[in-house]
Amino acid sequence: MKTQISGTDLLELGFPEGKIIGVALKINSKRNGFTREEMIANYKKVLATPENYIDDVVFSKLAVALIDKANEKPEDFIALNPNPNSFSAYGIEQIEEGALKQMNVAMQLPVTVAGALMPDAHQGYGLPIGGVLATKNAIIPYGVGVDIGCRMALSVYDIPEEFYFENEMKFKRELVAHTKFGAGHGFHGQYKANHAVLDSDGFNTTAFIRNLKDKAWSQLGTSGGGNHFVEFGIIEFAQDDAVLNIPKGKYVGLLTHSGSRGFGATIAGHYTKMAKEVCKLPDVAKNLAYLDMNSQLGQEYWMAMNLAGDYASACHEIIHNKMQQALGAQVLAKVENHHNFAWKEIWNGEEVMVHRKGATPAAKGVMGIIPGSMTAPGFLVRGKGEENAINSASHGAGRQMSRTQAIKTITQNQMQTILKDHGVTLIGAGLDEAPMAYKDINQVMAAQTDLVDVVAKFTPKMVRMADDGSRED
Repeated sequence: MKTQISGTDLLELGFPEGKIIGVALKINSKRNGFTREEMIANYKKVLATPENYIDDVVFSKLAVALIDKANEKPEDFIALNPNPNSFSAYGIEQIEEGALKQMNVAMQLPVTVAGALMPDAHQGYGLPIGGVLATKNAIIPYGVGVDIGCRMALSVYDIPEEFYFENEMKFKRELVAHTKFGAGHGFHGQYKANHAVLDSDGFNTTAFIRNLKDKAWSQLGTSGGGNHFVEFGIIEFAQDDAVLNIPKGKYVGLLTHSGSRGFGATIAGHYTKMAKEVCKLPDVAKNLAYLDMNSQLGQEYWMAMNLAGDYASACHEIIHNKMQQALGAQVLAKVENHHNFAWKEIWNGEEVMVHRKGATPAAKGVMGIIPGSMTAPGFLVRGKGEENAINSASHGAGRQMSRTQAIKTITQNQMQTILKDHGVTLIGAGLDEAPMAYKDINQVMAAQTDLVDVVAKFTPKMVRMADDGSRED
């Protein structure tokens, strides 16, 4: 028997999307002695005649919120552009309708200059994941995303392929010993890492940021939950690469994916809330609330975002340094790129703010890493500088199943079978991260041949992910 009331239930009753749903659910969480059926009946009455419940002990906040909503006028909000520019989309046949709709809304912002959608795109909050948006003198916290500065980092070792297969247990031991995963997880006491990022003046810009320093320190050198990973694999260069100075061949590599942890997530939540207060957009665009770069809030967020990006990079550096020392290996090349960020760039001769939410920078000659899944290859790439893509490419394969759908439809046996077939050792991870939950990376790469050149292929062999159900990604 169903006892809970969800946001979907309230929408079906006729409640408008937005904060009113949150108000109603908060009332329901207390329940006040009502059964589910009684709550539903009361919700219907309040929705029909909110003026009768203004002084009601239980439902007054909901009644006032409904009346305020009914009295809203178009002039209370920043108008969207009814005739926006079109945006470029790559691999559009693989992109879900929800992501396309979100991108269409983003193009209607009065500050939008240009947009593009990458072939791994799927629906997110505000800007779709895989969305690239150039704006004029404005920055969108949810256009950057919750995991600010999330990035890929690759170390190519002077270790031949054969050594890995002869010493798998050593690699497993070091992988477990030198990584820590999961939302909220960190180091304590003597185990805390140190890095120059902790001495950054950025931590002194505001009291809000200063109060996050201890959290940042405890999680320094750790990885998040969700799709974040640390993995060993074999990276194959089909030909000599003069830029990286690596001869043709197969090498052992370390690939990491994670971001700014709880530090970045707290910054994102705080400044998104601030943006929504000063930038009143219609409900359809509310998660795209932006900050003027000439405002104090805009400058605060810009500094906080950059600090979170530096912090995310430091986390990867610590992991890679620990692993290099543990293996006693020489690093032949290191490549790092980030997404979930905003960059000041020149577009059509003017400075714009380019938001890449789950998209890889791919200006001409810029190196990047595009992973597949725990059993599918990733690719080391070099950008071609395609202007229609706003100098961007995908940041991975992209999900084709939601986490909930994956958990419901994929069995543990199916996941173990595909891991065995590909010779992959997995430490941690849940069914929501099963390879089948992701798009075919080869199709994604085929859709962006105009955007990047492939330099090398990385085949995962030993993967560690969070095993506690974390959803930080």
